[in-house]
Amino acid sequence: MNRLVLLRHAEPEEAARGRCYGSLDVGLSDAGRRQTERLAAELAPLRVDAVYASPRRRALDTARPIAAALRLAPIVDERLRELDFGELEGRRYEEIEREQPALYRAWMETPTRVRFPGGESFDDLRRRAVAACEEIRRRHAAALVVTHGGVVRAALAEWLALPEESIFRLDQRYGGVTVVDWLEETPVVRLVNGDGPPR
Repeated sequence: MNRLVLLRHAEPEEAARGRCYGSLDVGLSDAGRRQTERLAAELAPLRVDAVYASPRRRALDTARPIAAALRLAPIVDERLRELDFGELEGRRYEEIEREQPALYRAWMETPTRVRFPGGESFDDLRRRAVAACEEIRRRHAAALVVTHGGVVRAALAEWLALPEESIFRLDQRYGGVTVVDWLEETPVVRLVNGDGPPR
């Protein structure tokens, strides 16, 4: 059996709120740093061989204290980064709605079908995220992956054979824990978006 524990990063800093910040490199808020300290204490008994992280600061700042509590160092995997919104990065949602109404409407109505100008589509995210997770789980008996909501949703959609348009039905809170075990080649989802260590 292989196990992946997927963890969405802790709460980002206030400057990110109301903005597209997929590839924007924002850190954690004060509440996010406190949340990370709590997660590090709660996850310290976790039995994992490795900790992987997205290269974005909010994910690495979440991963480092947890990895230290596990006596490990985070391994950065570029494929675990959040969706790249391209030209929309850093812009406020209301600004995009006002200045690019057709793109904004398509994004709100069919988010998994939009390719962001100068950025990625959901399919780009899904392919790289699933490939990264599959590689990690084949390499280790158990690993912790600190990443982003989009990555966790994309991976779960793949493993549960969900239609892409259903991914936003999967709640992903900051610091949410998801656990997936593989029985041979069959993924079994044990926990989605939990608020504590896996049992």
